[in-house]
Amino acid sequence: MNTASETATYAPVEDSDCYHCGLPIPPETRHYVQVNGQQRRMCCIGCEAVAQSIVENGLTEYYRHRDAMPESRREAMPQELQELGLFDHPDFQKSFVRPVGEHEREASLILEGITCAACVWLNEQHVARQAGVKAIDINYATRRARVRWDEREIKLSDILAAVQAIGYRAYPYDAERSEQVAHRERRSMLWRVFVAGFGMMQVMMYAFPVYVAGEGEMTGDIELLMRWASLVLTLPVVFYSAAPFFQRALRDFKLRRLGMDVPVALGVGSAFAASVWATLIDGPEVYFDSVTMFVFFLLCGRYLEMLARQKAVRGVEELGKVLPVFAERIDALGATDKVPVSQLVPGDRVRVRPGEVIPADGVVAEGESEANEALLTGESRPVPKRPGLEVTGGSINVTSPLLVEVRKVGDSTRLAAIRQLMDRAAAEKPRIATQSDRVARIFIVALLVLAAITYIGWQFIDPDRALWVFVSVLVVACPCALSLATPTALTVATDSLARMGVLITRGHAIEALAGANRFVFDKTGTLTYGRMQVAGVTVLDGSEEAGVRALAGALEQVSEHAVAAGVRLAAEGLVLPPAEGLRAVTGQGVEGQVGGATLRIGRPSFVGELAGLPVPAEVAALEEGGATVVALGSAGRWIALFRLADVVREEAQGLFARLAHERIPTAILSGDAPAAVQAVAQRVGAGSAQAGMTPQGKQAWVEVQQREAGALVAMVGDGVNDAPVLAQAHVSIAMGGGTDLARNQADVVLLSENLTGLSRAISLSRRTLSVIRQNLWWSFTYNFTSVPLAMMGLITPWMAGIGMAASSLLVVVNALRLQHVPKPN
Repeated sequence: MNTASETATYAPVEDSDCYHCGLPIPPETRHYVQVNGQQRRMCCIGCEAVAQSIVENGLTEYYRHRDAMPESRREAMPQELQELGLFDHPDFQKSFVRPVGEHEREASLILEGITCAACVWLNEQHVARQAGVKAIDINYATRRARVRWDEREIKLSDILAAVQAIGYRAYPYDAERSEQVAHRERRSMLWRVFVAGFGMMQVMMYAFPVYVAGEGEMTGDIELLMRWASLVLTLPVVFYSAAPFFQRALRDFKLRRLGMDVPVALGVGSAFAASVWATLIDGPEVYFDSVTMFVFFLLCGRYLEMLARQKAVRGVEELGKVLPVFAERIDALGATDKVPVSQLVPGDRVRVRPGEVIPADGVVAEGESEANEALLTGESRPVPKRPGLEVTGGSINVTSPLLVEVRKVGDSTRLAAIRQLMDRAAAEKPRIATQSDRVARIFIVALLVLAAITYIGWQFIDPDRALWVFVSVLVVACPCALSLATPTALTVATDSLARMGVLITRGHAIEALAGANRFVFDKTGTLTYGRMQVAGVTVLDGSEEAGVRALAGALEQVSEHAVAAGVRLAAEGLVLPPAEGLRAVTGQGVEGQVGGATLRIGRPSFVGELAGLPVPAEVAALEEGGATVVALGSAGRWIALFRLADVVREEAQGLFARLAHERIPTAILSGDAPAAVQAVAQRVGAGSAQAGMTPQGKQAWVEVQQREAGALVAMVGDGVNDAPVLAQAHVSIAMGGGTDLARNQADVVLLSENLTGLSRAISLSRRTLSVIRQNLWWSFTYNFTSVPLAMMGLITPWMAGIGMAASSLLVVVNALRLQHVPKPN
């Protein structure tokens, strides 16, 4: 049976519309399914999965007999597949669901219909109450949701049904689907703006003569005709252009919750209803012109706000589209075959021509060139590549053809790990955003109370003006700007940091980094390059040096530490003896059996416990020179000492100088010998240095600083080996080049492995908090100024619409200033 995962034997049919659902295909998509012997192109991963299931279940006759394209995605599935529960099918879930435990699963979804912070809160509360759902986080700016559930208690299809039950739609997330939803939002909104604008102009044409006509210049019949014409022209504005406001407000009422569309719907609905009633009974006042103007200006503001918001999040989505559609695979006989990138497996060889994107992580087999890794690391300079060196999927081959042997594909690649960490940050909601949402919900309640009081008060002052004053109060202070102030700024800042090679992996990281008042650094691999090299070997038991190097290399096979890498490098080219029972002791070294004897390699004190002998005098002599000393020994015997050296990063001194200028204390915590640590501290200008520390000792030291000094600690270290102290710090930063990104527990990852990126991240984080404060101050100032003016009758409904739209647009535009990446200090 042919499926999408098999190599195509027929040329793909390059349709302009999706073969499955009929929607236009975005040019960057790369989804194909083999149907009845031909590769058919699909518009998104969802259609690809449905079509593949249709083929696998022998239902291809569905395509032969259908007489029209489906009107919705649900109708795009034949009844048989609906009964199979497609969303719960493991093959369908592979691309967007990942296991996080034995029975727990986590999915990335995109929500359609989110318009305000109340929508986010409603979905989070509703889904969280479903039995089996363990966690849900929704990012307002990106409309992305991260859901975690226990598959024994609830199915993914049940979660999606729960979202649909309250009036929203959820899809498995992929970048193409996100762009399609955004395009659909833009198109729908533009049509609503057009209808509202056309209706407003026509209604004003009929309202203007009534306004300018003098006493007795217009008969009652003509004025009534003008009113009826205005009513007819206002109908599409209210029931089409403003329909989403009423739909969402009705949903909120049914669920006994207040969203930001409630005040708008009340304002528009009451003004329109009063105008219709006045038309029917020939009353004194109608407000059709104010209604249409208000709806038009409000929709204009929301449309511009949507464009700005989508621009803000577009950079975050770019990583999802960076890989090519096809790769040129080379078989063992040298024949070439163009295959979808999704069909590559480890061991395949692909040719990458100049200007093409490398399709997967791998190693250069033939050729020499340069790769542009700017999108992945923020480093603009091309990186030289030659046989034996690693290449990263998503980087661009610049100068010459390369033959690359694929090592990692799919979710195991570095690009996938970066996207996963960015998704984690986008889904988490920082404290500052939660506070803004809470204030916005309280403000809506207060606004409705004030509007009601205003209406009652104006009934005694001037009953003819009471209605439009009531409408103005409802509209002018709707806290949309307050809800946008924080998430938009954080989203733009996250994108800007990613472009400079700084990956934010936790929602609170930007706020914590901006407020950190003490910076603590690990030494090896952080302040130094971590490329330790054996500068000398001191043999203590008369063995041959080559044999000693081979023993050390065999023991260090399981360790990820930079020192272990240096020891292994010293054993390159030697035949390593078989080692058994290898056990790495964090912060100490490695123990194992070679040739039946138990050996240890690592800190002299760690090896000395096994040797049962005093530490050799040579250790102190070597450490005094600032070298890192690694000992090798067995029970009752010291075998050798390895002297290793490392190079301090050139940019480290500049970062410490900047922090010292800002009077921010700095410290180095290292497990190395005191002399080596002190030498690096003096070189970079650190305030203090602690040597010989275990990971637990580092954690205890940071805890003391937090408890006794009240310090907000930022820890810069290894994302894997320094897990305890990274977890203890308020914000943790890790060098991201040499560690497994998928296991990285840091809040911030420096993908470029350059400390200048950290300095720039500190500056941008502080600017982000400044922009958030500006947005919040503007929102509060606007609301507390406009509400009293509206209550006094100084603001008309159409003016209120302009003010509300402008306030929301202003905070989004202000946040977009963060797209300017600061230059290195």
